[in-house]
Amino acid sequence: MTIAEATAQRILGLCKERNITINKISNMSGVTQSTVNDIVSGTTANPGVATIQKLCDGLDITIRGFFDCDLFDDLEPALK
Repeated sequence: MTIAEATAQRILGLCKERNITINKISNMSGVTQSTVNDIVSGTTANPGVATIQKLCDGLDITIRGFFDCDLFDDLEPALK
């Protein structure tokens, strides 16, 4: 799994856990819905740290909390 795929799955998982939509997380975080859609659809291969921080702020979690998930344990190497 790539980091982009893991990030997308983590965002979707957090939305499911909290019973919120992509639109809701966008409103909560101040990140445009199109940006969040691009991340979860895989269109954006490298979401920026500032964007992840905004999403975390909207969800009231830390960046550490965001990445503290099994999805990020066995990522494909970025350099091949």
